[in-house]
Amino acid sequence: MAETVLAEVMAELAELDDPKTRAVNERHGDDHGVNLSKLRALAKRLKTQQELARQLWETGDTAARLLATLICRPKAFGRDELDVMLRSARTPKVHDWLVNYVVKKNPYAEELRLAWSADPDPVVASAGWALTTERVAKKPEDLDLAGLLDTIEAEMKDAPDRLQWAMNQCLAQIGIEHAEYRTRAIDIGERLQVLKDYPTSPGCTSPFAPVWITEMVRRKENT
Repeated sequence: MAETVLAEVMAELAELDDPKTRAVNERHGDDHGVNLSKLRALAKRLKTQQELARQLWETGDTAARLLATLICRPKAFGRDELDVMLRSARTPKVHDWLVNYVVKKNPYAEELRLAWSADPDPVVASAGWALTTERVAKKPEDLDLAGLLDTIEAEMKDAPDRLQWAMNQCLAQIGIEHAEYRTRAIDIGERLQVLKDYPTSPGCTSPFAPVWITEMVRRKENT
């Protein structure tokens, strides 16, 4: 029965695969062609199914793994299981959804944040920084914000792309959420110039930290 359900879901994902969507996604390192709105609609129909989520993940297929992050029970995964999953995530979108939709809601999130942040693999380390950014915004108690800024100042400029992006998000979040560190966060961004020339669509906020911090603080003050 379980194998039948898996086969049916995989067949539906194959039907949803669109060559044009795949071409766009492949430019960002993601090897799937499923429209994400349609993927979410499928997840909504399937509802939570932990065993099916595990089976979908095991296929190694990117669209299947994205679907798995949407229908799983985040708290049902063990620490080591999540560590293995992250290291095998392969594509940026699977990595991001696994961290944001699963790991952040898991009881081992803090343990994994500390372990991943110190990992020599920059992609794994970027997951640790993503979890740190979440804590900066929602649970900053006991975080050494000045120490985080020291690390960002020393390492972000030369960090590989994925890790650099995650550190930059943390820098911006510190500046946005913590007024006492705002001037220093903006100064670090100005001096390092990371993502200053990143192409930004009209109406979107630049990921360049000084611009990002200033704009988000302005919005907060106007609400």
